[in-house]
Amino acid sequence: MTHYKEVTIYDIAEVLKVSPATVSRGLKDHPGIRKDTKRKIVDTAKKMGYQHNTFASNLRRKKTNTIGVIVPRIESHFHSLVISGIEKVANTMGYNLIISQSQELFKNEVNSIATMFNSRIDGLLISLSNETKSTDHLEMLLRKKIPLIFFDRVIEHPDCTRVVIDNKKAGYDATQHLLKQGCKRIVHMDGPINRNVYADRLEGYKQALQEVNINFDSSLVINIELTDKAAAIAAQQILKMQPLPDGIFTANDISAVSCIRELKRAGIRIPDDIAVVGFNNEPIATVIEPNLTTIGYPGREMGEIAASTLINKLNKTNVTNLNTIVLRHELIIRQSSQKKK
Repeated sequence: MTHYKEVTIYDIAEVLKVSPATVSRGLKDHPGIRKDTKRKIVDTAKKMGYQHNTFASNLRRKKTNTIGVIVPRIESHFHSLVISGIEKVANTMGYNLIISQSQELFKNEVNSIATMFNSRIDGLLISLSNETKSTDHLEMLLRKKIPLIFFDRVIEHPDCTRVVIDNKKAGYDATQHLLKQGCKRIVHMDGPINRNVYADRLEGYKQALQEVNINFDSSLVINIELTDKAAAIAAQQILKMQPLPDGIFTANDISAVSCIRELKRAGIRIPDDIAVVGFNNEPIATVIEPNLTTIGYPGREMGEIAASTLINKLNKTNVTNLNTIVLRHELIIRQSSQKKK
């Protein structure tokens, strides 16, 4: 096997018969170096295959211009939009990204944070896994004064900013819409309630029922993983309910679509028999028939704001003292929930 020697500034200096310091200044476009000398240095470096050791340089400056990003699932449409927003801001501001996914496992999240810490990230943007219950594994970053921004799936911490939507209000809006359609027996298909987004959507569901004097019935709340398979099983559970519900509010679109598919196979008419509302406004919401009513919220904007907030903290510019930044959401009404009057 052939081994290639790394080209250094000393090799370039030897070829050009100048000092290594001159080569170093020439490669950095130093104004004290003559233009013709600078051009010779750059051209020779290219011909010799010189690679600037950015990592070593960054270590000397104690800054790597690298931001870590951890999401539950990269394949999620919402999280891909968030990453797109983060990347747009990071690229504009001269930062690189290390992106990882927890796949909803706490141990993966811990391992990713350790890897990013050892890679000397300047800051971290994170949406927590469903299994995460504390911030203990993040203390290594906070002790080193590495800024941390939570987005979407968050946890309270006095030293960290959170970027979210008002999930309680969103859950309320979805449930209230079903109530306005005449629904009185509404199932809520929810995720793990230790996670803020699902706990808050459940609270919004309860509030909407309370306002119209409908007692909360815990038997109508189904906690699942919100996957296609789990929702299909939950749909079979719904079909056994006596009496059948007349509305379903699910905490994501994947579960809503899976539920609609199973109910239709059983002869249930959507929305005449059971009206359905999802959450997230995924592309699949406009593929299922009837099209899915859902809660939409701006993933790309959330990514941009989270990244901007972090970089402002790193650069100590326009630093916000807000502990929580709340973005807008909207109820997108489609056919799946509109009962015929």
